[in-house]
This record gives sequence, C-alpha cells and structure tokens, in this order.
Amino acid sequence: MSDQITIPPDFRSPEAQPAWRQDFPIDWPQDQYVERRDFMKFLVLTSAAMTAGQFWIGVQNWLRKRRGRDEIRRVATLDQIAVGGTLVFNYPGEHDPCVLVRISETELVAYSQKCTHLSCAVIPRPDRGDIHCPCHEGLFDLRSGRPIAGPPPRPLPRILLDIRGRDVYAAGVEWRTS
Repeated sequence: MSDQITIPPDFRSPEAQPAWRQDFPIDWPQDQYVERRDFMKFLVLTSAAMTAGQFWIGVQNWLRKRRGRDEIRRVATLDQIAVGGTLVFNYPGEHDPCVLVRISETELVAYSQKCTHLSCAVIPRPDRGDIHCPCHEGLFDLRSGRPIAGPPPRPLPRILLDIRGRDVYAAGVEWRTS
C-alpha cells in the first residue's frame, strides 16, 4: 500500500504542494479508512466499558442499601445558626456536602447541596423562600426541597434532623423521587 498514489487534500499536483506537506506526508484516503476489525474492536470495548459502568452503579446501590441506617452525627448548636442563616456540613460521608437552613426560631431544614440535575452546588436563599442552582437557574422550594423552576427533575435529598436540647443532629437521608 505504500506505493499507492493518492490525491492531496487540496487537489493540487504534487509539485504545487507546500514544502511542509512534503516533509509531513499524510495519506488522506488511508487515514480515513477504518477496517471492519478495528471498528468491531471499538464497539466491543465501548460496550464492555458501558457494561462495567452499569455494573459498578448497581454494586454501589446495593452497598448503599446494605449499609442500613446512616450514623447520627452532631451538626451544630442552635446558637450557631441565626434565623434566616445557613450552615454547610458534610453528611453522611466526608464528600457529601449538605446545607442546614434555619427558617424560623423553631423550624430547621437540611438538604444535600448537590442539585439533582447535574450536581452543581445549590445556594439557599431564605429571604426568598427558595434554594437556587446557579448552573442552569434551577429553583427548589425551601420548605419541601421540591423543584419549582428550571431543569431539576427530582427534589433535593432531605437530611433528617434530630434536635436534642440545643444540639442539632443529622440522623439520616431521605431520598425522594417526587
């Protein structure tokens, strides 16, 4: 195949080609040619990667369900959060950001800080009564966590709270679909 005569991409004669093309010859028709065997290798490897990814998601879900109840962890004291104030914490793991909002003197809510659309960080706005996702202008209701505008498909996961005296504890995660 090395003696195969090809046509340059600009269709000019070989003598009219720029010097750099002589130094770096590319056989354009051969470069675009894909053998059936190479195409099948690509399909098999891509399918294997997709299958492995789906298997990994299934294993993670199974492990999450098997873990059972989440641990109870102290988040803050009521004195640390003013009415209309927020506090960011991690729960249940160290890489699971959550936000605690004190709506009134006696009412607290906490949600995962990852938007259910593309996992962007959400920002609570207690003065407006919503939680804002700045990536795609999504809005969630502050009291329920349900989406009220934008592309988020599901409510934010709610962090279950337990108030003992003046201490606020995270006691679990409620995953909701609607």
